Amino acid sequence: MLVVVGYGPGNGHAIAREFGGRGWSVAVIGRNADRLDAGVAELGAAGIAARPFVGDASDPASLSSTLERIRTELGAVTALALTAYRSVAVNDVLDSDPAQVAHVFDIGVAGLLTAVQAVRDDLRAAGTGSVLVVNGALGLQDDAIDAYAVSFGGDGVALECSAKTKLVGLLAARLREEGVYVGEIVINGSVKGSPYAGPTAIDPADIAHRLWTMAEERTDVHVHITEQRP
Repeated sequence: MLVVVGYGPGNGHAIAREFGGRGWSVAVIGRNADRLDAGVAELGAAGIAARPFVGDASDPASLSSTLERIRTELGAVTALALTAYRSVAVNDVLDSDPAQVAHVFDIGVAGLLTAVQAVRDDLRAAGTGSVLVVNGALGLQDDAIDAYAVSFGGDGVALECSAKTKLVGLLAARLREEGVYVGEIVINGSVKGSPYAGPTAIDPADIAHRLWTMAEERTDVHVHITEQRP
């Protein structure tokens, strides 16, 4: 069974559809019950068995209890996908309360770690368990990217993406010996359906298919996908 943490109509839905279309059962977690129900209905119309579960990826207690409910009702989790992103706006780190800045890690670090810890035994027992993460290129160690983040007030996003990448690497190194694959796809560009999507935006279906391939090949930890602009 695949669990999508932070389900939405873009990447989350595409990942659920990719795996579900290959015969996987799917559970989707999100904060908006109406959005979850609409997405599950659309997946069901495509012949995909999916169940909605309301939970908050930024709240460890909420996320842990939601994952435990999924395991109790549906069984073992063999793949975990995190598509949720930060919900705390930090535009300029120099003008922000450091306590507020710390909250940009509530989902990408604390949420991801909470989810992995909650289903670690299932992933290990499966023998082919996978943790799949969707991330953004603002976290890359690059002067031009840092300047771009600053130009639109994306300091908080950049911090979260960077920390998430490091956590993915640490989890990959620690879980590899347990037979669990951990990998992330780093999106450099806009995604179709998002508010800032451009004419050459990356299709979420392509992102989902690449994640599926990564889970099958179980080799690359950090994979980049770049929008091909003219």
